Amino acid sequence: MKVPTAALPAPAAPAPAAPSPQAQAPQGQGPLVDRIIMGVDPGTINTGYGLLHLTGGGLRLLAWGVVQLGRTELDHPKKLHRVFHRILALIDEHKPDELAVEAPFYGANVQSMLKLGRAQGVVMAAAMLRSLPIAEYAPTRIKQSVTGRGRASKEQVAAMLAHTLPELRTHADQPTLHDASDALSVALCHYYQTSREAAGRPVPRSAPGSGRKKQDPWAAFAAQNPARVG
Repeated sequence: MKVPTAALPAPAAPAPAAPSPQAQAPQGQGPLVDRIIMGVDPGTINTGYGLLHLTGGGLRLLAWGVVQLGRTELDHPKKLHRVFHRILALIDEHKPDELAVEAPFYGANVQSMLKLGRAQGVVMAAAMLRSLPIAEYAPTRIKQSVTGRGRASKEQVAAMLAHTLPELRTHADQPTLHDASDALSVALCHYYQTSREAAGRPVPRSAPGSGRKKQDPWAAFAAQNPARVG
């Protein structure tokens, strides 16, 4: 007598793969959501720093300030020592995911350029000690990214930052914080750069001979806020 066998259950469907970080991130921001960017503007009198927190809700000012070094109070090696340890302490406190630094500008004073280069070097050394990715941007590139003008003034950069980051509006009239606002502009430039790259969009560059006039963000901001830039 043939005994009927029980029907075997159908094989279970494979579990769906967990979505990648790219799929979880808001559209257009790729894997770059929920990260902290630290920007630094190295100097031998003041070194500015600024930290931005990027979340699904947008950008938030995390911290900003200045490492004050003075003109004659400290010799150059002691200034570099102070910058290194202060930047390292800020990294340990805020745990940034990456660091962006302003490159020294080319000027006529060779000694000043060398000192600025050393200040940038100790900032980068502090970041490397904590295994942070480092990006470097020229001053004109930073100003172009933030204001639309590569030769924008510090006041124009500060005003555009206050427009982008509402937390700054109560401090935008404090000229002593220009080094800090410069550092924030470095962080903001890095955010714009990496966001465009993650979204697969080319970094905008002026196209000679295109016959089209590129919109000037600073001019648009000034037209909409005459009382703040007059």
